[in-house]
Amino acid sequence: MAKALESSLQIAISGVLTNALDLSTPEDSLSKSFRDTLATGVGLDMADRMWHDTRTLVGTSEEIDLAGVLTDGLGEVLTFAKVKGIMIFNKATSAAFNLTVGGSLTGVCFINWVSDLSDKIVIGPGGCFVLWNPSLAGYAVTAGTGDKLKIDSGANQVEYDIIIIGTSA
Repeated sequence: MAKALESSLQIAISGVLTNALDLSTPEDSLSKSFRDTLATGVGLDMADRMWHDTRTLVGTSEEIDLAGVLTDGLGEVLTFAKVKGIMIFNKATSAAFNLTVGGSLTGVCFINWVSDLSDKIVIGPGGCFVLWNPSLAGYAVTAGTGDKLKIDSGANQVEYDIIIIGTSA
């Protein structure tokens, strides 16, 4: 029996802004959500590979190799051809315990989701970064030259959760 992956992303943001005046309290309410589902496969709106982990960095950085090193939850070694989604949650609770995502230690970095090698995203304590591209192209992974996702904890010990969804071809 062939393995199958069905995955989805759901994001919701809501808020109420009020302004207490003398005779009234005007209010601006917002509720916005986004949901997308990927079927099993390697095409448009599809994925067939998933990797997830809880990791801890202790005043260092790591480069997560997306081609031929990671093992999925069923014990199979993964090689992502395209990344369709990434979610990283910084589990730190102390101020300034940031995670920096992007850039490169070795020059073989996975950077096509940003403009160039020096671009980085900083995820503060309790923060979350989500990247979602269900298109046919996704974000290509090139083994040996564009397959390492750098994550840096600076001088701090930071625990984080990471999920990567993509395709094998």
